[in-house]
Amino acid sequence: MPTLESAPLVLLLWAALGYLLGSIPFGMVLSRAMGLGNLREIGSGNIGATNVLRTGSKKAAALTLLLDGGKGAVAVLLARAIAGEDAAQLAGLTAFLGHCYPVWLAFKGGKGVATFLGLMLALAWPVGIACCLTWLATAALTRISSLSALVAAATSTIWMVFLGHSQAFFLGVLLTLIVFWRHRENIRRLRAGTEPKIGKK
Repeated sequence: MPTLESAPLVLLLWAALGYLLGSIPFGMVLSRAMGLGNLREIGSGNIGATNVLRTGSKKAAALTLLLDGGKGAVAVLLARAIAGEDAAQLAGLTAFLGHCYPVWLAFKGGKGVATFLGLMLALAWPVGIACCLTWLATAALTRISSLSALVAAATSTIWMVFLGHSQAFFLGVLLTLIVFWRHRENIRRLRAGTEPKIGKK
């Protein structure tokens, strides 16, 4: 955990800005703009890239992935450049919470995987790359997006310690717990063997 050097009002400002940035529902915006329908009525009803892929548009899914990841990264990088590391970690956390619980959608958002990976890349790029590779390797082996997300999140703190970025360890633990909580229904389906695979409509 970084040393708290910024003033409380500065941290509060970056917490709010991070949340507002993270709460932009790019999946829903893109799906409507590209005439793909209402994501709430498609597949799992989730607003993330995996569910956007179920519309049949790989382009929309890729854009959603990039934008959802980008908002987490931008929150961290802006806060770090202007305020410091304490503000960067706080902005990353609230951006993640904004995606999962956006005020614009009655606090019913996505599961935060792309935003998690984006902010990890911005916080410590070696850790972020390791998490992305972990996701990709698990996805290649299992073709299950939720399992890939869970494994990537669960190993994030291991990568932090192994790669020498333990200053973000506490944030990593907190984000991992939230990822697992947001995937609790997926975990039940994984245990039952009924979790759908990537690309399944």
